[in-house]
Amino acid sequence: MPEPPASRAPWALTPEDLAGSLGSTPGGLTSSEARARLGRDGPNEVGPPPGASALRLLARQYESPLVLILVFGALVAGVAREWLEAAIILTIVAGSTLLGFFQEHRASRAVAELGRRLALSARALRDGHEARVPFREIVVGDVIQLSPGAVIPADAVLLGAVDLLVSEAALTGESFPVEKRVGAVAADAPAAARSNMVFQGASVRSGSGVALVTATGERTLFGGIADRLKGKEPDTAFAKSIRRFGGLLVRIMTLVVLFVLIVNQLLGRPFLDSLLFAVALAVGLSPELLPAIISVTLSAGARRLAAQGVIVRRLEAIENLGGL
Repeated sequence: MPEPPASRAPWALTPEDLAGSLGSTPGGLTSSEARARLGRDGPNEVGPPPGASALRLLARQYESPLVLILVFGALVAGVAREWLEAAIILTIVAGSTLLGFFQEHRASRAVAELGRRLALSARALRDGHEARVPFREIVVGDVIQLSPGAVIPADAVLLGAVDLLVSEAALTGESFPVEKRVGAVAADAPAAARSNMVFQGASVRSGSGVALVTATGERTLFGGIADRLKGKEPDTAFAKSIRRFGGLLVRIMTLVVLFVLIVNQLLGRPFLDSLLFAVALAVGLSPELLPAIISVTLSAGARRLAAQGVIVRRLEAIENLGGL
């Protein structure tokens, strides 16, 4: 998210000048003005990474090298007219991938439903009175009340503060609560040095305060970070290990195919028969039941965690939790 020009940096203005530039008052906004701004600026939401569709979740199950090796093996068996072997391999592949798909699809739906039920609200001044306003309806110019335990709904500049300590480690990297106070800071101050601001996603550790909202949704510091991370879902350590193992199998299979082909050609055997034999031999080296064993084991772990109130969105993440 680009920073505003120095002349418009809200943290560099006095509370009076800032309120005037945002068309706000000490009593907050009127309900009609808040509705108008909500319609103009959109809801105060940071779009989460697009939820994977059912088709995308199913396709992701086939990204494992082990599964792709088995699919290739089934194709080879089909070419060699070994229909029973091809059917067995495809059944194993379908069983392991569908098990992982149903587990992750159910978890994704549970997380989405949980998010809808846990919609947060903030204490904001509307029409001169304090009201509970859902986070998504907070707009620029709102005056919000801060108290211990409160989650900051949007980026805001303090109008008043009493012993206010805010935890913002996820945003600035500061592991200890940060003291916030009223007073303009330099326009070029980095986010960690803006002592007169509170940021969306941070939480109040102690003290109290009153703040004027200056940015909502994806225009906040939190929204900028989320935007840069979109589509960059990192691989788990478990997925990387499986990929390395699959790569090792592919290299071994390639060497086996080349070796058998060369030897058979030196012996004068038919090329096509030699190729089919070499590929079948290489595929036979792959652990056919390993994908199914992985899916069953991780699914069992996900069910045990679910019984304790923990939702696992991606089965591979269980290994990371165990590593911790």
